[in-house]
Amino acid sequence: MPNYFDQKIDRNQTNCVKWDQRDTVFGHADLLPLWVADMDFAAPPAVIDALKNRAGHPIYGYSYPPPEFYQAVLEWMQKRHGWKLEKEWLLVTPGVVPALSLAVLAFTNPGDRIIIQPPVYGPFFNVVEQNGRQPVLNPLKEENGRYTMDFAHLETVADPSVKMLILCSPHNPVGRVWTPEELQQLGEFCLRHRILLVSDEIHSDLVYKNYTHTPIASLSTKLAPSTITCLAPSKTFNVAGLNTSIVVIADQAKRNQFQKMKGALGMGMYNPFGLAAFTAAYQTGGPWLDQLILYLQGNLDYLLEFCAERIPLIKPVPPEGTFLVWLDCRRLPLSPQGLNEFLSREAKVGLNAGSAFGPGGEGYERINIACPRPLLTEALTRIEQAVNKLGLT
Repeated sequence: MPNYFDQKIDRNQTNCVKWDQRDTVFGHADLLPLWVADMDFAAPPAVIDALKNRAGHPIYGYSYPPPEFYQAVLEWMQKRHGWKLEKEWLLVTPGVVPALSLAVLAFTNPGDRIIIQPPVYGPFFNVVEQNGRQPVLNPLKEENGRYTMDFAHLETVADPSVKMLILCSPHNPVGRVWTPEELQQLGEFCLRHRILLVSDEIHSDLVYKNYTHTPIASLSTKLAPSTITCLAPSKTFNVAGLNTSIVVIADQAKRNQFQKMKGALGMGMYNPFGLAAFTAAYQTGGPWLDQLILYLQGNLDYLLEFCAERIPLIKPVPPEGTFLVWLDCRRLPLSPQGLNEFLSREAKVGLNAGSAFGPGGEGYERINIACPRPLLTEALTRIEQAVNKLGLT
């Protein structure tokens, strides 16, 4: 299986955001892109076969999720995460970010305040601000290269105008897999202040050895009705472009409210290819995922060792989950704006600027390690050579 992930697949000229928009995003195309959070690995063979089978039928009209679609979710969540769901709790959406916007529109009003925890996935800011709500920042605390939630600060920002908290679990970009104790404390805070908790758990399957993802809604019967959980196989199996995800809402009144908003926005249609890939991935993808995590662990270990030995001025924050690594580049004599330019122009590597993740991201970069190891080696070597030219050692 490692040879499967070592396979180099040319994504140029496939309308691929990561590779074909290098010139648009970075100002030139002569670089290795390790930014967008999709993988440079082929999807599982069973997923590819399912798509081919669906494409074999020559009519691609309106579709709906079959029973096996829902059953695949129920069995996957029970087996992989110990979370027993009910079919009626599951609602299909065209992606997790649209689901977050739906939740904001369905359960808050213009001007309401919504808590997010930066540095965090950039669209969290968008779904709050572009829908006319006010973001309330509860920055994560960084101590000795590890991030935690600042619960003391969280209490200071809670007031009746705060209606929602959007959690990133596991966290993108800092890679934390929150412990049950941390999640319990956050859940109790939300219950105490009557704040609806919306949990983006799109990276929940991508967790490294010695760590375990806990769905926050699974912690208690009190917390479940006050939580909306967003899930998808898109990161896990590299099918993000098929725009099919699941929202788990245990409370019937909230489900009805969410469905009403979904209908108002015309989001009641389903992608037949997304349904096929989703079902096949959850039905058969377990062994493939286990091998993927082993390969990602190898890439992570390689990156950590490479930076420690050859680029000591760049300090990776070791992730507990996701295929994204948060790089502390603050020791380099570069401004936050100059840092990303330096990496793209001098190192010829395209990463995500830390400032895109909000306050606390300045001086950091996010690198995507879900790629064949030779590509990762080339990218790190380019960064090493560019840093050496600064003459700091």
